[in-house]
Amino acid sequence: MNLFVTWIVTSISFLITSYLVPGFKIADFKTALLMSIAWGIVQVVIKPILVLFTLPITILTLGLFYVIINAILLMIAGSFVPGVYIDGFLSALFAGLVLSTVNMILQKLAKE
Repeated sequence: MNLFVTWIVTSISFLITSYLVPGFKIADFKTALLMSIAWGIVQVVIKPILVLFTLPITILTLGLFYVIINAILLMIAGSFVPGVYIDGFLSALFAGLVLSTVNMILQKLAKE
């Protein structure tokens, strides 16, 4: 899929997630665009390092620790973007689950 379309779809996913998850707020669409850029950078730079260091616990939990990793990465990306408010770890955890689901659905719709 085109990089621009992926960027827009991810931004829309962030906006939808901010409406669905209490404690996770994004100010406007411009902030969602910036958050999707920060999210992509964090996913490329920090996630491989974090996954490598947490590999034993990820294996012990049969991959469920990836949910925790995504929440941590979401909090890191949100700390770089002004206009993003994450209430705490549980809000980030729930937002990560909702974001993944919404993004998957929207990516499927964008391909069609």
